[in-house]
Amino acid sequence: MSALSSSWLLWAVLSAVFAAMTAILAKIGIAGVGSDFATFIRTIVILLAIAAMLTATRGWQAFGSVSTRSYVFLVLSGLATGASWLCYFRALKLGDAARVAPIDKLSVVLVAVFGVALLGERLSMKNWLGVALIGLGALLVASRA
Repeated sequence: MSALSSSWLLWAVLSAVFAAMTAILAKIGIAGVGSDFATFIRTIVILLAIAAMLTATRGWQAFGSVSTRSYVFLVLSGLATGASWLCYFRALKLGDAARVAPIDKLSVVLVAVFGVALLGERLSMKNWLGVALIGLGALLVASRA
């Protein structure tokens, strides 16, 4: 694997690009569709795409190779993802994508706080300043005035 394709930064930037596309495409697609049903359609597409990717990359694993602890946390993560998507699509149905998405990205602030509190991760003062600016920026972008 090349250095570029194994870079966390490349994958994080691509994630941001696809997340931005998600908001715009979902806002267009949700017109005339219930937000929960739109989430259901999106989930089916994701399930099929991931299954195809696992097949193409031969990434399937035996279900027995996954620890019980991993299953518990992956199931909890899946439930949190589903709740997030349901809330996100409801917010997109009711609000402007350019205002909904920044509030959704307050998750960056929460991940920093939870990472420190629950995982024992450490952030420098410079990192905390960045987290605070992300939070402030999200609120400023989402505000009406």
